[in-house]
Amino acid sequence: MAEVYLRRLSRWQAEQQRDAVANVYVSAYRGAAGEEHRDRQDFLHRLEQHVQHTGFDMVVADTAGTVGCAYGFRVPRTGEWWSDLQGDLPRDIEELTASGRAFLLAELMVLPAHRRRGIATRLVERLLIRLDADLVVAATGRATDHPTAGRGTGDGGGESSGAAAEAFRAWGWSRFGVLGPHVAPDIAFGAGPGQEPMTGEVWIRRPLR
Repeated sequence: MAEVYLRRLSRWQAEQQRDAVANVYVSAYRGAAGEEHRDRQDFLHRLEQHVQHTGFDMVVADTAGTVGCAYGFRVPRTGEWWSDLQGDLPRDIEELTASGRAFLLAELMVLPAHRRRGIATRLVERLLIRLDADLVVAATGRATDHPTAGRGTGDGGGESSGAAAEAFRAWGWSRFGVLGPHVAPDIAFGAGPGQEPMTGEVWIRRPLR
């Protein structure tokens, strides 16, 4: 199989590549038949909002076309991202968020044909390698009405929530807690299409250096 190259994109380049990234999203998170257009438009709307966040950064994987993507941004200082956390938010994490020292891994996805090749691992490493932050967070989505349908990323980017948990542990992350239930697919990466009530399993990594 052809070699996969990683590229870091500026905010402007990410906007220019949005259609290619949306194609990966639709393939990585297959929704209900006939809903591909709506799923694609929903993702493009979220991406349009995400690129405006402070510290937005994106890395894509290419081999004769885009086959994977990871991106993130600073967790908003307002702390709104944590509003659905089950339980109290520790003061140190609240302070890191308020000071702009927390980074959110907002999306990670790899085309099905290119999974289990370590591409998701490489994408995350490249995205975070030069990050100046004291905390990285991510939330994997799981539909509460369909526990077996939960989507995470695993090393493949778009696999089950169990595979996502296995990958995060292998990457040195720690399970932190649970967000939700809520209906907010933009909160948890790997949520995929749909508007089912969701919980988000939160993972954190610290320190980065």
